[in-house]
Amino acid sequence: MISREMAINFLNSASVDDILNYINLINNNFKRKYVTYSKNVFIPLSKWCRNRCGYCIFREDKPSLMKPNEVKEILLRGDKLGCREALFTFGERVDENKDIKEQLKSLGYSNILEYLYDLEEWTLNNTSLLPHTNCGILDYEELKMLKDVNASMGLMLENASERLMNTIAHKYSPGKDPKLRIEMIENAGKLKIPFTTGLLIGIGETNEEIVDSLFKIKEIHDKYKHIQEVIIQNFKPKKGILMENFKEPTPIKMLKVIILAKLILKDISIQIPPNLNRETGQLFLLAGVDDWGGVSPLTKDYVNPEAEWPEIEELRNMSEELGLKLKMRLPVYDKYISREWLSEKVYNKIIEMGWLKK
Repeated sequence: MISREMAINFLNSASVDDILNYINLINNNFKRKYVTYSKNVFIPLSKWCRNRCGYCIFREDKPSLMKPNEVKEILLRGDKLGCREALFTFGERVDENKDIKEQLKSLGYSNILEYLYDLEEWTLNNTSLLPHTNCGILDYEELKMLKDVNASMGLMLENASERLMNTIAHKYSPGKDPKLRIEMIENAGKLKIPFTTGLLIGIGETNEEIVDSLFKIKEIHDKYKHIQEVIIQNFKPKKGILMENFKEPTPIKMLKVIILAKLILKDISIQIPPNLNRETGQLFLLAGVDDWGGVSPLTKDYVNPEAEWPEIEELRNMSEELGLKLKMRLPVYDKYISREWLSEKVYNKIIEMGWLKK
């Protein structure tokens, strides 16, 4: 077990020996045969959001809502391409926008979650895809409702530091309050929802705040055992965002955070976005990364639209060069495929499709 002090010292040090020793420790203690990925379609129901994060290009002032036929067309096309995950997302608390409220009313819904539930239930009934929702802060009852039609859900912690709420990254984003995000991640644990969270590196955080955020995730997972994967995502400057002149984290900084994530979080899968790390992805595999995350043959990454998804064959080559086999997975990890963790709707779908591993 690595201590908080050891972890902070490691991030602060410039020792090549420390990096190599920890990589050696990881590869001796965490044996891997595979690197996994999820073949998905990305469905942004709305890009309006109450938050205005300093690094976000996803948000749009235009309060538009995807129509049911648009969503279903993407789902059916993704199904034909062999996708197994339907990633549903939208800006946080879009119901606060009166124009979106009117659009929902015209479709026969009083709120966005009713609409989302119906689309996800349709997905389960009419395709071979399993829904995964990431739409910002939800309360306990909202999570409970959506568990019925989701194989897994997610919310990036980003960082556990309250200080960042007073910086350009989060000062216009009430939903990025770490207390709210930690509460939601804990509520997902209470409800036994297989969950994805993660850190965003390079938004003005200190090394101490990175380490404390990793230990906070560990603390929650030790209590509820529901965090299936943690994403270590690198900030990328983009034209037009408030933080467009900020520097992205160096590959070595990312490497060291990934090393610590693996050492601290142990049995939790560590994921990096492959479209943001095409040149460095193999380096990160050496540090314990075992999942490439969601990759789509159909839809772009609406959070990082400038970064195209790599082809599956490219990921296969990158993995196999290090002696690791590439394996497609479902949005819910194998160890969570049981009635203990999934609703009857989702569990029965997995059984019906023959995806349960014997």
